[in-house]
Amino acid sequence: MHIVVVGLNYRTAPVEVRERFTFAEQDLPEALKQLKSTKSVLEGVIVATCNRTEIYVVVDRLSMCGYFIRSFMEQWFGIKREEFTKHLYIYEDEQAISHLFKVSCGLDSMVIGETQILGQVRNAFLKSQKEKATGTWFNMLFKQAVTLGKRAHSETSIGESAVSVSYAAVELGKRIFGTFHDKKVLILGAGKMSELTVKHLYANGAAEVFVANRTLARAEELALKFKGTPLGMEEATERLHEVDIVISSTGANDYVIRPMLVNETMKKRQARPLFMIDIAVPRDIDPDVGDVQNVFLYDIDDLEGIVESNLEMRRAEAAKIETMIQEEMEAFHQWLKTLGVRPAIRALQDKSNSIHEETLESLFNKLPELDERQRKVIRRLTKSIVNQMMHDPINRIKEMTGGKQAAEALDYFTQIFALESLIEENEQGAESKALNNVSTMEVETPVKSAEQPAERKTVQMSLAPAAL
Repeated sequence: MHIVVVGLNYRTAPVEVRERFTFAEQDLPEALKQLKSTKSVLEGVIVATCNRTEIYVVVDRLSMCGYFIRSFMEQWFGIKREEFTKHLYIYEDEQAISHLFKVSCGLDSMVIGETQILGQVRNAFLKSQKEKATGTWFNMLFKQAVTLGKRAHSETSIGESAVSVSYAAVELGKRIFGTFHDKKVLILGAGKMSELTVKHLYANGAAEVFVANRTLARAEELALKFKGTPLGMEEATERLHEVDIVISSTGANDYVIRPMLVNETMKKRQARPLFMIDIAVPRDIDPDVGDVQNVFLYDIDDLEGIVESNLEMRRAEAAKIETMIQEEMEAFHQWLKTLGVRPAIRALQDKSNSIHEETLESLFNKLPELDERQRKVIRRLTKSIVNQMMHDPINRIKEMTGGKQAAEALDYFTQIFALESLIEENEQGAESKALNNVSTMEVETPVKSAEQPAERKTVQMSLAPAAL
């Protein structure tokens, strides 16, 4: 089996392309269902943010997997592959694992070291797990990626500087106006990005902030935190001429502000400039608004270079995280190497325990005069003999299944110790237990039950580049 990621991000696709490849939250269950039913796909996770759309899959073969994933995207979004293939990237196996780890740590973000992506990766995994789109491999890999992301931010200083998309938006405003002390700001949308933006604005002395949202109660909640003024969306557009800065980050599917509205607004402003930053994907503000005289419109792609001066420290910390990533990749590879042999080792342990217990029972029946202390000593010593006898064979088979002859070694190991029937019994028992536990498993908790036994074949990580 192989791990593959196919995606597009802020580096490979402009915002007008990325906004066509967003997954609505309510549509994700069906999208995951269709992804899981795609040929060769065994497991799947979809990570979709304003700056990236990535499809992670476990496939049973690499041949044609890029074609199958493109077909899924073509059918789901209704866009011909010729229009988006040039924007895609594809990583396989080691590169795919490394990419996921970098994403979860914030090393692949527009603003290096940002923490929001970690929560987004976690939520994407939990959503896929809830929809039963993940299995043994991704249950382990994504749990490891989230843990690594937390560790990267707790053990390094990569997230200490005030650098984020919202921060970048405020910094750009300062470059235009110099100061916010006499400026009125309108925030469209009351989500997390808007809240962070308001926080930065107040820290930089904004005179007054209006918060508008489709749900007035949410606007009131956010405005209360910062002594701002809540507005409905309709009222906000009517008072657009009163403000100097508009920062928009709603979840609307269509433009919230269009050129006609802005033209009318500018007639009331007596040539005073209007600064607008659209950090939503899909975009909230019609790009043609930027053509209106004295209007300065910027979208999320314009923010990439704004915080460059604050990134040097983060780049230094990123080098430390790269070392962590290499360690985690090695740990995942070691886990993979032992994945196929685990059912055999468990069967050998079960068999030896059974023989040990049967032998002790026979011995104690023949020597009824033994007291409890004597029985404990005999049990401990004989158990030690069994464990020592099994120690070398178990370590050797772990080593051998990491080599080129893994399948043959595992077959010999299974035959020498006559484990075939016991492995089959354990597999059936694990499947039955998993079915019984599905209805009670919490979505928030990564799978903790025993992994499903893997096929008895060599786990090989291919580094050959795939063709899109």
